[in-house]
Amino acid sequence: MYNDIIAALEQAAKDDSVITVFTGAGDFYCSGNDLSNFTKIPEGGVDEMAKQGGTCSGDHQLTEYVKAYIDFPKPLVAVVNGPAVGISVTVLGLFDLVYATDRATFHTPFSQLGQSAEGCSSYTFPKIMGNAKASEMLLFNKKLTAAQACELGLVSEVFPDSSFQSEVWSRLKAYAKLPPNSLALSKQLIRSMEKDRQGQTLRQDSASTNQHPSDHQSARGEFKVSRCFSRGQM
Repeated sequence: MYNDIIAALEQAAKDDSVITVFTGAGDFYCSGNDLSNFTKIPEGGVDEMAKQGGTCSGDHQLTEYVKAYIDFPKPLVAVVNGPAVGISVTVLGLFDLVYATDRATFHTPFSQLGQSAEGCSSYTFPKIMGNAKASEMLLFNKKLTAAQACELGLVSEVFPDSSFQSEVWSRLKAYAKLPPNSLALSKQLIRSMEKDRQGQTLRQDSASTNQHPSDHQSARGEFKVSRCFSRGQM
């Protein structure tokens, strides 16, 4: 799944789309990583599993996955249609806009699973919500409601679930008609000072991951394929 998303972002960066949207398939935005994969050792041992499953001891797939968000040149929008867990939450700090239904929740249970924070959240979360609130999430596994996430700045706006899809996609259709070069340049200006720091955090995350590999296997219930819109296409 990580490779699929990396490929989708690479394609969207080059095509004539204006914005790129991530949303969930079904009732969840993302149900997190399947930790049981670490116990399924294929023929060829752990090295082969790393190549297949995307642990950082293999092809550094997780690092490349997060880097794809950091380097993406166009506006990234998350349409959080339900509960979100793990890396799908931590990478939200790399998105430009996050819309959520009021039934969404945001959970990062890393320490509960013996893992460390990922997706540059050790930098982005304190910057967005302050150290104390970030620690509640990343150290002490606090699950946020959509309203709480919005209050803390992780979510841009919350919508009633009954009208979520219609309201959000109506706005996105309008955004897709904006001048693409202007959007890309404005994003570059907003994000340029952050990229070096995010890259440094990503390298630190990778080093930490090598000590705690079990939470970084192939994703379970990850994102629906990203939707990329050209001007007037929607």
